[in-house]
Amino acid sequence: MARPRTPIGTFGIISTRRTDGGRYVARTRYRDWDGKSRHVQVTGATRPAAERSLKKKLVERDLFHPGFSGMSADSSFPALVSYWLEDMDLEDRLSPTTRLLYERNMRTLVLPFFKDVTLREIGVARCDYFLKQLAKQSYNRARQARVVLRLALGLAVRHEILPRNPMDHVSRLRRPARIPDVFTWDDLKAIRAGISAWEQRPIKSGPKPDGQLGQIVEVMLGTSARIGELLAIRLGDLDLEPPIPSLRISGTIVSRKEEHTHRQDHPKTARSVRRVALPGFALRAIQERLRKIRFTHPDALLFSTRIGTPHTTNNIRRQLRDVMEKAGVTDVTPHRFRRTAATAINEIGGLQLASELLGHSDPSITREHYIRRNETVNPITADFLEQAFGRPA
Repeated sequence: MARPRTPIGTFGIISTRRTDGGRYVARTRYRDWDGKSRHVQVTGATRPAAERSLKKKLVERDLFHPGFSGMSADSSFPALVSYWLEDMDLEDRLSPTTRLLYERNMRTLVLPFFKDVTLREIGVARCDYFLKQLAKQSYNRARQARVVLRLALGLAVRHEILPRNPMDHVSRLRRPARIPDVFTWDDLKAIRAGISAWEQRPIKSGPKPDGQLGQIVEVMLGTSARIGELLAIRLGDLDLEPPIPSLRISGTIVSRKEEHTHRQDHPKTARSVRRVALPGFALRAIQERLRKIRFTHPDALLFSTRIGTPHTTNNIRRQLRDVMEKAGVTDVTPHRFRRTAATAINEIGGLQLASELLGHSDPSITREHYIRRNETVNPITADFLEQAFGRPA
């Protein structure tokens, strides 16, 4: 009678011996994913160190096997979350920012609801109910939760823990109707006046404002750049001498946990790398900034702290909010300048031009999220209808 084989992903007895050089070799037989048993060994300065290194190597080897997870349908959902996070790190396909965002959304939005259930108990009905309840609070939260829940359960299907992904059959989330908020001309006058008054106020102690906040607002409005993209503009990205002055948007500012704020050498998407012509008011703001700048290297940032380090996007948002509250102007955000510029370009030059300015890969994104629709129908329709149906005089 054939002796039963050890399960895939398991190892036998660890044997350790001392070499002539005084080091220790720990060795065992390991049954690999293809069913073959192989010798695996490591060396260490001491016997315990060699054995620890061997066990660590075997654990890492397990993680690379496509079907081995040590879990079943009766495992808890938090166990799947830990396995999913490890799998993302092994694949290393996501940017660090996206990886942190996925983990945050999983831990704050999804895990509290599913923490006490097993994978077998997560069906279509439970997922559907969860998303609908979350959508009552916030459509965006429900959308973000749907993404990470689908990814985690998809991993369970690929690694043969679950037979199917229940997220494939949940009902679609319905985006609530929303009109993009843009600034009116009167809003912009109030914003400019409020920033000017704040920058020119008398200062009894401490450094005086250097004008950067007002200049940032003008360049945001004149380029429709995201706040992170704008703060990542370097002196070498400026081309102000030609008949049509322009700047190149080719990076963004990122601030991650346990990392210094720094310039990332690419923006949100490949399409977001673009060269933008500068209107007069944005050009004048940049020229004013250049007259005061201390650092002149091409890689120096156009907008930076007094010691040349990058501004964080949150600090600029907070400063803008505080200044506007003092001026009595509400709901002023960097992204609203972006929508305002896009709406103006759409009304004058059309949707495709607005999409190019924003750096979008699909004009439908521009139309849905950035453009305030003009409610006024072309008045020529009245003349046409009069010609068709009007009574003779």
